Amino acid sequence: MASPVPPPPDGRAGIDAPLVERLIAAQFPRWRGLPVEPVPVDGWDNRTYRLGDTMTVRLPTAAGYVPAVDKEHRWLPRLAPDLPLAVPPVLAKGEPGEGYPHPWSVRGWLDGDTVTRERIGDMGEFAVSLAAFVRALQRCDPDGGPRAGVHSFYRGAPPAHYDEETRRCLTALDGHVDTGLAAKVWDAALAAEFSGPPVWFHGDIASGNLLLVDGKLSAVIDFGTSGVGDPACDLVIAWTLFAGADREIFRRAVGQDDGTWARARGWALWKALLVLSETVDQASATASATAAVNRHVIGEVLADHARYA
Repeated sequence: MASPVPPPPDGRAGIDAPLVERLIAAQFPRWRGLPVEPVPVDGWDNRTYRLGDTMTVRLPTAAGYVPAVDKEHRWLPRLAPDLPLAVPPVLAKGEPGEGYPHPWSVRGWLDGDTVTRERIGDMGEFAVSLAAFVRALQRCDPDGGPRAGVHSFYRGAPPAHYDEETRRCLTALDGHVDTGLAAKVWDAALAAEFSGPPVWFHGDIASGNLLLVDGKLSAVIDFGTSGVGDPACDLVIAWTLFAGADREIFRRAVGQDDGTWARARGWALWKALLVLSETVDQASATASATAAVNRHVIGEVLADHARYA
């Protein structure tokens, strides 16, 4: 039996368990005294803690992540009834205090393990379930929803927002990847302008934001980059998790037109190029592993473009 994963060191971004205990005691005394512990797998945008057995506390690590607090507090309860998978239950919103400068949130705990290929029971079934979630989210009423922009880190907006950054990465990675073909993929993404009606997107459908119970997809978490706009960004997982026949199952089940897939390849390429450019020349084992993962994603995206474009 594998050893449990130790929790991350407490205190990142000046946030630790004693701070959370003080915030809870001051603002939600009905939960005072419940144990507060860091979760084993923590994200970057927020620090997350277990509060007792049934709740979590999420605190933004920087000002740029603060808009997600109000957005999730307002919209998750409205989206949840129309979605086929569980999403974080909204319980309370905290205010700045105890030396912590940002609003923060209390959510209901969702059981499950974050996704890895090894934990998924049937990858084809998982692909269909995830596609059904994406399509259901797109059917949710977008009226009044937050339009893509700064709050979503421009997910849901045209990938052209990251054009300059992508061009810099292509220059920096010349000789490391096929930058000629990568430039064609990026140009195709920019050319395939979104012309459909704006729809809801999650913005970060990635392994760390998907939960499994008994090997089956059970929940989608972290809607901090969600909004209303172009849903192409929600297809990136086609190359970061799926492969071969399972990718084709996801492609068929989720649908979307050729232009959306072209923009999705652009989103996947941009992020993989950016991360690779930051790690390719570093000597550590962690950097080497990260570089290998992103080289693989780039290779898959380029091959996909050659096949479908």
